Amino acid sequence: MNYIVPPGLYAIGHPSAEDPVLVTANYKMSYDIVRQQMAHRNVWLLVLETFGINVWCAAGKGTFGTMELIERIQHSELAKLVSHRQLLLPILGAPGVAAHEVKKRTCFTIKYAAIRAQDLPEYLDNGMVTTQAMRELTFSLRERLILIPVELVGAMKVTAVIVALLALVVGIFGGTTAGIAAITGYLGAVLVGTIIAPLLLPWLPGRSFSIKGAIAGMAWALIFSVFIGRSGFTIPAILAALLGIPAVSAFYTLNFTGCTTFTSRSGVKKEMRLALPVMGSAIIACFLLLVGSRFL
Repeated sequence: MNYIVPPGLYAIGHPSAEDPVLVTANYKMSYDIVRQQMAHRNVWLLVLETFGINVWCAAGKGTFGTMELIERIQHSELAKLVSHRQLLLPILGAPGVAAHEVKKRTCFTIKYAAIRAQDLPEYLDNGMVTTQAMRELTFSLRERLILIPVELVGAMKVTAVIVALLALVVGIFGGTTAGIAAITGYLGAVLVGTIIAPLLLPWLPGRSFSIKGAIAGMAWALIFSVFIGRSGFTIPAILAALLGIPAVSAFYTLNFTGCTTFTSRSGVKKEMRLALPVMGSAIIACFLLLVGSRFL
């Protein structure tokens, strides 16, 4: 489970003083993908200390940044190994690097190559020209589907604890049927927030991820409410479901912002400030309604 590569300068193949210098993060997957794409070529690979974080996230955090790049150039004595003064950086690393400052401090100029490592061979073969396709970052249905297991794994531990508590508390005070219903409603909300809402992301109304998740969650809450209503559950219990399920789904869909190409760091912070208190209030109201329904 060690995903950190020691930062420094690496040689792929047998690079000479004229060969290009690529820059990447010391997240092992990023490092390995670049190495794989550069197999059978002669290039230098300058790996920055990003503490095992990928290029895009590290650029947002500042670890794939100006000072780290400058220090890594100086520490590796790169200027003594290459005759040119050009570095090829991934486009997604641009937010963290002030190119003019790097040039001022090291005399190395920065050129942004491509978003995806798989485009590097074409980029190098075409005289280091970045095509429009190399600048475009997609987030297709298939790409969203690939990321969903990440969210599911992250939700497993918390979900297991909450399901156990629901089974214990609701089962004791409401009986087996109520316990099963509560678990079903909660698990459905988690699956909607981690699977359904991310898959339907471009088509759900609104720009806010929490609103998208709440809308998808409300659809499940309505279906679930009809089911428990026919099973004889009280009005407060139905209202609790209509409040709690969308809040849970909204939370997990909001958490999906870390996987998307749609959001910015400041935008996520703003949305969290606005959405989390609403979600928390809905969960509290849901709990009070469930407690009240026990005595009505």
